[in-house]
Amino acid sequence: MKRRAMLQAATAGGAVVALSGAAGDATAAAPGAKKRLRWAFVAAETGFDPAQIVDLYSNYVVALIYESPLQFDYLARPARIIPRTATALPKVAADFRSFIVRIRPGVLFQDHPAFNGTPRELTAADYVYGVKRLADPRWKAPLWTSIEGQKIVGLAQLRQAALAPGGRFDYDRSIDGLRLLDRYTFEVRLAEPSPRFVEFFTDARYWPGIAREVVEAAPDETMARPVGTGPFRLAQWTRSSRIVLERNPTFRDEFYAAEPPAQDTRAQQIAGKLRGRKLPMIDEIQFDVIEESQPRWLSFLNSDHDTVNVPLEFIQLAAPGGNLAPSLAKREIELDRIVNPDIVYTYFNMDDPLVGGLSPERVALRRAISLAYDTEAEKRDIRRGAFVLANASIPPYTSAFDPDFLSEMNRYDPARAKALLDTYGFVDRNGDGWRENPDGSQLVLRMATQGSQIDRQFNELWKRSMNAVGLNMQFDVGQWPEQFKQARAGKLMMWMLGGTAAVMDADDFVGIGHSANIPGSNYARYRNPAFDQLYGRQRPLPDGPERMALFREMQRILLAHMPYKVHGHRILNDVSHPWLIGYRRHPFARDFGKWIDLDVGLRTKLKG
Repeated sequence: MKRRAMLQAATAGGAVVALSGAAGDATAAAPGAKKRLRWAFVAAETGFDPAQIVDLYSNYVVALIYESPLQFDYLARPARIIPRTATALPKVAADFRSFIVRIRPGVLFQDHPAFNGTPRELTAADYVYGVKRLADPRWKAPLWTSIEGQKIVGLAQLRQAALAPGGRFDYDRSIDGLRLLDRYTFEVRLAEPSPRFVEFFTDARYWPGIAREVVEAAPDETMARPVGTGPFRLAQWTRSSRIVLERNPTFRDEFYAAEPPAQDTRAQQIAGKLRGRKLPMIDEIQFDVIEESQPRWLSFLNSDHDTVNVPLEFIQLAAPGGNLAPSLAKREIELDRIVNPDIVYTYFNMDDPLVGGLSPERVALRRAISLAYDTEAEKRDIRRGAFVLANASIPPYTSAFDPDFLSEMNRYDPARAKALLDTYGFVDRNGDGWRENPDGSQLVLRMATQGSQIDRQFNELWKRSMNAVGLNMQFDVGQWPEQFKQARAGKLMMWMLGGTAAVMDADDFVGIGHSANIPGSNYARYRNPAFDQLYGRQRPLPDGPERMALFREMQRILLAHMPYKVHGHRILNDVSHPWLIGYRRHPFARDFGKWIDLDVGLRTKLKG
């Protein structure tokens, strides 16, 4: 899924990539002390090439190094799109098939040897090159299927020519869908109307300004040595352990101008304090990968990190009943709490001979597994109430979210699960306590998982739920990056993930069932011509009752066949120390490091 957040994960250790220096913790309250934001990832990054990433944590870094033409107003609610490197919002044709974007002159890339000591200006051609890279088979772009679905005229044909025997991707070949009108202006033409296409221009994974000469100078290093026009540049990278960004000295003059809603008192205070300040306001950002909950929480309590999303195990200590705990309030710590625009889900590999397929007995098996899994226990015991059970795969805040849509997606009914299994011949034939397949062969469910403490809690719940109905479930523990590769290759039977929206359109959250999104966001490898037809019909429609009706029908099909069990939407509880100024979690944007400030003196005083 585009803009995807994986639920857990990753490895520790790895090689250090040192780039611009920026080592050590510069937090001393001395004149000129550097302002370093310190924040923990719960999962490891994969790298920093916009064309090759899909995970949330890599995107947090990419969004600060590369720049898309548009961005989200950091404080506006509901979300509002504003220019970033563009001079204004795109000129959109009445039929939603043409989008003209003009880039402001004078935006510079960070320095790089490929520029031969000359300042390198961002141009329209850099955006055309950036989106073409998604189509180049060399990069195996996870988000290709999403951009392919927008039907940029000629882009898919460019890719097909590269896939032909002896073919290569021709970046110099002009296509009607990507036209350079002048040095700073490009036009995107689509084969079909796309009323929400403008939203893609907010995401640097789809529309990054990328200097072609940098990529061609070292094509094998694009994941480790990103070069963009954004407010920060990569200074140090210890894979799966620590990432340090430093202020980009070539970043243009940009000033804080967020516009919060009038009724949001806290956001108004932030805007009043920071309005007019030159961005970015901090010097460095340190991302530490800490997959275990306890050390991550203790790092925040010990003031080693400036903000943290409260781990599930500590929610009742930090925010009982959704309110900040008195012990934290005494320290002037602040709580920011939102329902995240995400879904947590488990997919079934539809190509797997055990859990896949659309035969009645395999559909019955998946539905029985769903009914047997105790989602209420997940919400109560593991997530400590910070969870909203889902009825469909559409997350809150997105355009097609329907709070009135009800389903049995999270009905917990082990008796009904047993009855389904019995009816379709999944019974214990050899007396070992486990059900076998209808043909008598062994039935063992295999769930991919990682090794953290919270993963083990989910594994215990899954095991207990399946044991109760006589299903034998085993767990394959591994590292997230490797399991992600296996998932894309269709080699995992079941995997529990999370997906977070990066734009307001809900298209991708039904796109998980579209056959064209294999091996992209459709991890279940679900294929259904009737579903594909409905999916195609909704794309050119404006938001409204007609499109909503198609979304409901697609959800009913996914519910009937159950390639995905969607558990729910996470409630995020972010707590921040008082020296972190201006932090608010945005539903879609990932570039918060650009919008915040730090009072280093206050941090030193309170920490001491």
